[in-house]
Amino acid sequence: MQNQEFVLTGEYVALCDLLKLAGIVTSGGEGKVRVAQGDVRVDGRPESRKTAKIRAGQVVECDGVRVTVR
Repeated sequence: MQNQEFVLTGEYVALCDLLKLAGIVTSGGEGKVRVAQGDVRVDGRPESRKTAKIRAGQVVECDGVRVTVR
């Protein structure tokens, strides 16, 4: 599994936006599809909310990439 860090500039980032910003998907729309398909996990659990608020300390996984949010 590839590990990445993402540094927040605000209080949170929407899950579909994080997938795009981390380079896992090419667009926010693709991120929404991947979440809807069940391809994304947050803190080890499947996440189905496309705009879930991801905050510092959380870990997002998709396509063999683990993103730790700081």
